[in-house]
Amino acid sequence: MTPTLPPGAVVGVWFGFNGTTLTLDGDRAGCVDGTPGSPFGQFADCNGPGFFAAANSAIAAGKLAVPGLGTAADGQPCPTTRDFSVVDQDQSDNLATSYRVLGDGRVAQDTAANAGLGGTVLTNASDNGLLDAFLDPALGCKPMTAPDAGNVGKQVPSLALNELQAAAHQGAPVALVPANDPMSQIDGKASPAKNALYRAGVDQPVAASSDGAAYCRSLVAVAPGRLKTDQARFSRAPSPDAAAANNLFTFLAQRLQTSFGNLGCGDLGTPPLPLQVTKNGDQATAATVTG
Repeated sequence: MTPTLPPGAVVGVWFGFNGTTLTLDGDRAGCVDGTPGSPFGQFADCNGPGFFAAANSAIAAGKLAVPGLGTAADGQPCPTTRDFSVVDQDQSDNLATSYRVLGDGRVAQDTAANAGLGGTVLTNASDNGLLDAFLDPALGCKPMTAPDAGNVGKQVPSLALNELQAAAHQGAPVALVPANDPMSQIDGKASPAKNALYRAGVDQPVAASSDGAAYCRSLVAVAPGRLKTDQARFSRAPSPDAAAANNLFTFLAQRLQTSFGNLGCGDLGTPPLPLQVTKNGDQATAATVTG
């Protein structure tokens, strides 16, 4: 289905890649996949900053309302993509969208009109998709949604809506892409220019601190506590990736442990992560928050 756009529409496109390194080809006008010779990895955007500039102008003019977060079943504010209980080593780099990979190699949006095409439904289990499809349902929360232009009658979340809601309502400490995010680095070293491009594509303030040590400290201070509080809820919820973990709790625990390592938190003077994860092969099967 071809979306019908009103006159003057401002369009942004965001890419979340399940592979290792995404590079854009063809007409790249207005598109960013990293700095020259150094792709972000799994993320790219086209006109992301332009879209957010238009959306934020509409918010300021009272033409677009961003709903509040609400209160989760654990009594805390519902999480956002900038909550340290949600983020990993490369936050805000995924989508809430799902697709169908057909037997002949073509890819189609996973919409009602395309259901008859069969194929394999493809999603991403991290960041935006994790928040919208797994964390929010487990906590009794609802993300910001809008009408799906390609799936008439359905209200859906999106990366852009996630970021607008996070920008409007996330309380301190606010997680912003740090200098030690591997996707914002060049050859393993911090790159202010690359970090700025990444942040601009997801509506994050470019000039705000990117201190990696502070990011790691907040990760340790926030994430294990909520994980422990919601262990029972998350243990009853399905795993976003059954090969990686046997339920949502063990998935989040393993993801947190991996992120701590990938961010190099242990080398930045960060307190140890109070978490132990038990695995059976590659699958996390149990976890204990020791703090």
